[in-house]
Amino acid sequence: MISQKFLITNPVGLHLRPARVFSAEMMKFDCDITVVYKNQRVNAKSILNVMAACIPCGAEIILECSGSDEEQALQRAEELIENDFEE
Repeated sequence: MISQKFLITNPVGLHLRPARVFSAEMMKFDCDITVVYKNQRVNAKSILNVMAACIPCGAEIILECSGSDEEQALQRAEELIENDFEE
């Protein structure tokens, strides 16, 4: 398992469109991907779970990836977050 802390800088946080983009990209990987925010642990491949976590702009999250393609998944997640989910 690998993990990394990220700062969400997208002005709307991880809500509707960014959550959809993020979850759709994470579904392309075989590994388990978990978003940790405050006391919540949610499946990054579930748009509903990501949206329900109510992650605002300025929030710090931890992504945990565990599985055969964990490094590629974490790298793609980093690209998405750094580019404000391609908005």
